[in-house]
Amino acid sequence: DMMAATLEEREDEYLARNPLGRLCEPSDIAGVALFLASAASAYTTGAVIPCDGGVADL
Repeated sequence: DMMAATLEEREDEYLARNPLGRLCEPSDIAGVALFLASAASAYTTGAVIPCDGGVADL
């Protein structure tokens, strides 16, 4: 897989820039998806919810 090779080559660089210091796990995305599918997000409209470990805040 072309992306797997790229990730392996750049993993250390990415981890150094990521405030959480780790790659995203499926459960990280699942938490956001569950929130959006729940009643807790009933008043949420037009929002951009970054799920990137804090990279967007740098």
